[in-house]
Amino acid sequence: MNAHTPVAPALPFAVPTSRWDDAHAATLSPEELLLYRSNLLGSDLTVTNFGGGNTSAKLTGTDPLTGEEVPVLWVKGSGGDIGSMKLDGFSTLYQEKLLALEAHYSGPDDDDTMVGFLPHCTFNLNGRAASIDTPLHSLLPFAHVDHVHPDAIIALAASSGGAAATKEIWGGRIGWLPWKRPGYTLGVMLRDYVSAHPEVQGVMLAGHGIICWADTAKAAYEHTISLIADAARYLNKAMAGKPAFGGQIVAPNPDRHAIAADLMPRLRGLMTGARRKVGHFSDDAEALEFTGSAHLQRLAALGTSCPDHFLRTKIAPLTLDPARLTDDAYLAQQLADYRALYAAYYERCKRPNSPAMRDPNPVVVLVPGLGRITFATDKTTARLAGEFYGNAINVMRGAEAIGDYIALDEQEAFDIEYWLLEEAKLQRMPAPKPMVGRIALVTGGAGGIGAATAVRLLKEGACVLLADRDGEALEATRTGLAQRFGKDVIRTATCDVTDEAAVAAAFATCAREFGGLDMLVANAGIASSATIEETTLSLWHRNHDVLAQGYFLTARAAWPLLKRMKDQGGTSVVFIGSKNAVAAAAGASAYASAKAAANHLARCLALEGAPDGIRVNIVNPDAVIRGSRIWDGDWRKERAAANKVDAGEELEAHYRNRSMLKRDVLPEDIAEAAAWLASDLSAKSTGNMINVDAGNVQAFTR
Repeated sequence: MNAHTPVAPALPFAVPTSRWDDAHAATLSPEELLLYRSNLLGSDLTVTNFGGGNTSAKLTGTDPLTGEEVPVLWVKGSGGDIGSMKLDGFSTLYQEKLLALEAHYSGPDDDDTMVGFLPHCTFNLNGRAASIDTPLHSLLPFAHVDHVHPDAIIALAASSGGAAATKEIWGGRIGWLPWKRPGYTLGVMLRDYVSAHPEVQGVMLAGHGIICWADTAKAAYEHTISLIADAARYLNKAMAGKPAFGGQIVAPNPDRHAIAADLMPRLRGLMTGARRKVGHFSDDAEALEFTGSAHLQRLAALGTSCPDHFLRTKIAPLTLDPARLTDDAYLAQQLADYRALYAAYYERCKRPNSPAMRDPNPVVVLVPGLGRITFATDKTTARLAGEFYGNAINVMRGAEAIGDYIALDEQEAFDIEYWLLEEAKLQRMPAPKPMVGRIALVTGGAGGIGAATAVRLLKEGACVLLADRDGEALEATRTGLAQRFGKDVIRTATCDVTDEAAVAAAFATCAREFGGLDMLVANAGIASSATIEETTLSLWHRNHDVLAQGYFLTARAAWPLLKRMKDQGGTSVVFIGSKNAVAAAAGASAYASAKAAANHLARCLALEGAPDGIRVNIVNPDAVIRGSRIWDGDWRKERAAANKVDAGEELEAHYRNRSMLKRDVLPEDIAEAAAWLASDLSAKSTGNMINVDAGNVQAFTR
């Protein structure tokens, strides 16, 4: 260890406290109390991670056929998240029918068969599919049951010292069951254990989490919270004063953000497969502590323990040498080796009826001094995979403090990853949108055309970084788009396209936030109107700086990122030009000549980009007045004066009536053309112009 490298203490586990509000709870129905309890648990990341854990309550319902009051199990349905779910996220099942299912059970080999019986127990035609964990709730006799996977609990469940620690912490109040994959058999084991040990108030499930219960919703919630707090305090005491993971041997690199921005597109371009990946970078304290530690290689190779973690992160991460991150040959070999190792794992463990091997690329990439990078086919999945591996790091830290960390057995891990029930769930998922996995950068992103283009791309599933010099307008646009499409898929960069450093920074942000670039829409613009005698040198330069040089700077900055995706099917650049780029306009020589320069630049780039799979095309709008910030300023007044009409509705009518089709041209019309040229639908088009001007004979390109 470098003598100058500080030894960081282990990061402590957060100790949760009750957030139950008696006044609010008093206003809720029994079903709403279950939801309230669930949301409280799931929204606290010290309690459970996204999508993890499940809660239940045995309530009374009116049978819609007989009118009789019957016991009904309300339990979190398959695929839900207890932190954000609503009442429709619960499965409802006849409790008596669930108990009667045991007549069909003859042993562990029947686990998958038993899942098939759950729909037959549905109460009141509820369409929410029941979770594989349903038997853990139905077979226990308690009114309210919580099953959660907090890091502090799994650290006990995944340690060789976990059973002893459980006894020491709770003195027999909490039992212990060895690892068993979730399903009906685990439910039977749990029921029988509790029956034989009536004194227990909960059971640790090795490698999996904890399940506990109470007679009321509030008591169940506070019992769960108190058990997690007990575990966290115990582990924090065990870790106190000790360096985690053998101590730090690689300090955090102060340039890690710039390094990640360079590395992620390299990795993304080398990841072969049917769909492109989106990346997520994390340099949080957990990632830096773990990746810089002496025990990184040993522990990373073991993989994760909890099934929730494993399903998100694959059998093991890829670790990279921080000294070789700019060596493409090294990166390509590392990825090829990982894919080969994954294929070998599949061949060793596959069953006669296993689904075909899935994507063998790594999900998690660890780099000492840099942090954690995760890749998936969409941004949310990539982010969640990173968060789950962060949970796994916490688990390993705590587990090692009281014993040896124990990962899932390889065959058990495979049987979970390639579980036929999991495969069936994947097959039921809707087909992804056409641009899922694609990354776009739109300049002038806070303006009418830029924002409309972002909306069009986001609707198709793309991730979008909006660049604009107006930071206030940019944030307002981001907020609106995040509300519509979710915060994961939208990022921003305040950027003046005439500033070379600002342009480079915007593309570095895109690379670090999403992993690279597939589509550039160069749209940032200004407009001016003046006769040649009134055109000052400053006005001339301003037009050419923004409309010609700005397009050059953005295209040049995009080029290395776009080239990285040559082997993934290529990339696209769209210049938002103008009718004035091809049709002369009196009184607008600075604007029109700058637009013409940009259009000719696009044609040159189409020639240069073709060998690298980069397509470059142009959309030429005309008179996009509504929703355009350009037309909100002097340009509107100047063009109205030049055409001798009022600057209000008369101006719009003038341009509408001037067109061949007599129709207004809107930002959404330009966005439609830009999105088509950016997409694979135009995969065989480059060097082209599309006029979106409602028809202007002067602008005909041929």
